[in-house]
Amino acid sequence: QVQLVESGGGLVQAGGSLRLSCGASGRTFSPYAMGWFRQAPGKEREFVVAMSWRCGRTHYVDSVKCRFTISRDNAKNTVYLQMDRLKPEDAAVYYCAARSAPKIYREYAVEEYDYWGQGTQVTVSS
Repeated sequence: QVQLVESGGGLVQAGGSLRLSCGASGRTFSPYAMGWFRQAPGKEREFVVAMSWRCGRTHYVDSVKCRFTISRDNAKNTVYLQMDRLKPEDAAVYYCAARSAPKIYREYAVEEYDYWGQGTQVTVSS
């Protein structure tokens, strides 16, 4: 079993930055892909970014391109989400997710991921 734990959320002013971390523990961690999703109050969980663990290929939702950057530290089993130029509409609970099955999948789909963290709150004041 894999456990994912997010950290790094908080309150930031619009235009500011935060870096989220997602650490993995449990059995040998070798996911096929990692993703970040977010969920604002009253809305469905939405895709933010996904990364192929083996080759590092990334896919961002248009609304965060050129502002958010996903990265990883394989030795630490940790994935990061650097969020710059934050906007009030970025406020949400952010979740990291891991997919184990090594086959083509829909990166943006919640059901494609096997493991989820508990989430970390990001609040952006205007």
